[in-house]
Amino acid sequence: MRLSATEVWPVVHAERRRLVADLSGLTPEQWATPSLCPGWDVHDVVAHLVDSARTGRLGFVRDMLRARLDFDRANQHGVARERQPDPRATLAALADVADLTRTPPANLATRLVEAVVHGEDVRRPLALEGAYPRAAVVHALAYQLRTPVGFGGGRERVEGLRLVDTATGTAWGAGDDVVGDALDLLLAVSGRPVPHGSLEGPGADRLSTAGHQATDDRRDP
Repeated sequence: MRLSATEVWPVVHAERRRLVADLSGLTPEQWATPSLCPGWDVHDVVAHLVDSARTGRLGFVRDMLRARLDFDRANQHGVARERQPDPRATLAALADVADLTRTPPANLATRLVEAVVHGEDVRRPLALEGAYPRAAVVHALAYQLRTPVGFGGGRERVEGLRLVDTATGTAWGAGDDVVGDALDLLLAVSGRPVPHGSLEGPGADRLSTAGHQATDDRRDP
């Protein structure tokens, strides 16, 4: 299901602003904390969010050509472009672009995936609590379930699994059950580690292992 702009952008804008507020008091050591996104620290993730917010369709094509069609390389170029010497300046840039509606040529659900997953990429290592609109988390999860890993999703990770959201009982897929909160399911499907015991059921270990074995999940559609 494709979401409308009026369903996506207000959530994305609010999440960008909320992340700016949550990170406004970080120490230099906290900015250097490794995020859940492999190979990136907290500052890198914020720089990526700035770059993503500024990148429209033409810019995306240009960046991909420059990176020789390598998503990871394109993302690294974007981080280098937007990462300022002082992380507070990078955070200020995120505040400046918070209300932009630029997007690469992809399903708008990718903007929800980015807002939620990258939000947790930095919040969890910093012991900050995130609270996202449940509908946004569920839409992001549904998108990740049908998107290949090579395009930033997790379709291959959930083959033979049935995911169940404990809050609503909503289920996706068929096979061994993996039961947990939709946010933890989203992170695991996206290749991120989740706390031990947050996922239950006969398929939980398989999904958790698939996430821990992910070597690079920075790709953004």
